[in-house]
Amino acid sequence: MTPADLIPHLFRSEFSKICAVLSKTVGVDNLDSIEDIVSDTFLLALATWPYKGKPENPTAWLYTVAKNKTKNHLKRQALFRQKISGELQLITSTVDELPIDFSDQSIVDSQLQLFFAICHPSIPVEAQVSLALRILCGFGIDEIANALLSTKETIHKRLYRAKAKLKAEKVTLQLPPESQIESRLETVLTTLYLLYNEGYYSESQDAILRLELCQEAMRLTNSLIATPRTSLPAVKALYALMCFHGSRFAARKTETGQFILLQDQDPTRWDDELISRGAYYLHEASQGESVSRFHLEASIAYWHTLKEDTPEKWKHILFLYDRLLQLVYSPIAALNRLVAVSKVYGNRQAIEEAKQLNLSTNHFYHVLLGELYTGTDNAAAQASYHQAFLWAKTETDKQTIRQKLNSF
Repeated sequence: MTPADLIPHLFRSEFSKICAVLSKTVGVDNLDSIEDIVSDTFLLALATWPYKGKPENPTAWLYTVAKNKTKNHLKRQALFRQKISGELQLITSTVDELPIDFSDQSIVDSQLQLFFAICHPSIPVEAQVSLALRILCGFGIDEIANALLSTKETIHKRLYRAKAKLKAEKVTLQLPPESQIESRLETVLTTLYLLYNEGYYSESQDAILRLELCQEAMRLTNSLIATPRTSLPAVKALYALMCFHGSRFAARKTETGQFILLQDQDPTRWDDELISRGAYYLHEASQGESVSRFHLEASIAYWHTLKEDTPEKWKHILFLYDRLLQLVYSPIAALNRLVAVSKVYGNRQAIEEAKQLNLSTNHFYHVLLGELYTGTDNAAAQASYHQAFLWAKTETDKQTIRQKLNSF
């Protein structure tokens, strides 16, 4: 892998780890400085690796440079604050001895602690999610705005206010008391869910699959399961959902990189091991008394892993979508539900219900109408696909829609 390919990959996998570990040293109230240090570390890699060659251990190089930059930052702060040389010498010596631990366990612990620090109840939920996506997932402003269906200006304001609140509240890097874990966990899981979704389907990067994001979301979710205080049913349900969706990665695109819809996929390319793992964690998630959105979405994803297209399968899926929409409404979930409606009650019923959703600016809405009209009203199907093409945001989606149009 060339430096040009390796550095973006390492940014995705290491940015949040370095930020989390440095937060233990510098403090959560200095997230702006931490972001600058980590960004400067990657900029130095970008400036030197293509010309001097990548180091033998690129990850260790990043950790070492980040450590040194952090210590230099703290020394500069000491120089600014202190006027007496003796005190300065003592502080500088102390900074050099600071333990900045990049061991695997320290990274996992720091990330979990930073997650819960960011998801502090004094910060509005939207700002919590925005900041977590920025610091712990390495998302750019465009990606956050896209994931949260917001604007860049709004995201900038949320990030600024969230960081200011962390300073004002003097939030420390530690897991909250057990009594607060469950209430604060919801935002953590929402962030991981959005991280996985950005990898599963990325409008911001025009990509069918960004595997490194999905893998990072699964790793962080698994670390919650491995921590007794956070190994709760909703966490296991989310992990099960990720496993079920992950089982179809190999079948989602052609060798030339084109998207393959679920109904057109080759089930023999699905990953049976991941399906089994998902089924195990979905069963484990059922041990609790409450049902979260992740329980319902994982259950829907489970039924989609059954290869036979039976009436029973679609009745279960429709029932689960109805429960999901009662619990938390989502336009995309409402749209996906209509596939089950068409299977159970027919295309005409699904078309009538689709018209009530008011999603005319969503290209998925027009794609679904195209599917439902095909075979009975091909002119309406073509018109729907034309609308879908106009509203599609990515070249990948446009290619898929173009294929549909060419089939008439």
